[in-house]
Amino acid sequence: MSSAIYKSGQGYYTRMGTATGAGVLSLLGLFWLWGYAQRIKVGTINPTYVAAGITILVGGIITWFVYDLVFRRAKTGDFLIATEGELKKVNWSTRREVVGSTIVVITVMALLTLFVFAVDKIFFWFFALIRVIDAPAGM
Repeated sequence: MSSAIYKSGQGYYTRMGTATGAGVLSLLGLFWLWGYAQRIKVGTINPTYVAAGITILVGGIITWFVYDLVFRRAKTGDFLIATEGELKKVNWSTRREVVGSTIVVITVMALLTLFVFAVDKIFFWFFALIRVIDAPAGM
């Protein structure tokens, strides 16, 4: 198998997004590994050098794996190309529609919160009146 990119002109954005996401996750994992590997003692070698070597080695393996998976494999490449094709068919909402929907959701949630608060106070008052619960005198 060659190291060439499978169908290199297609699925650019989904491949780059997938590689970027995998890269961010890898960097977070390598950052954790760096801290963990600094505790490893190998003879008289400085622990920073050991941590750097381990982190670089694992980072290289992860990089090769992500490159192979995202850019060289036919099944993954076809999936990402098809995904980008489907995303081009999506009818994305306009900014005005998103802002309007957000305002409606926030308003409905505020009204629902006030309603539940009022019902809770009414039930509290009723159960305190029939002495199911003990309420302080000022309530």
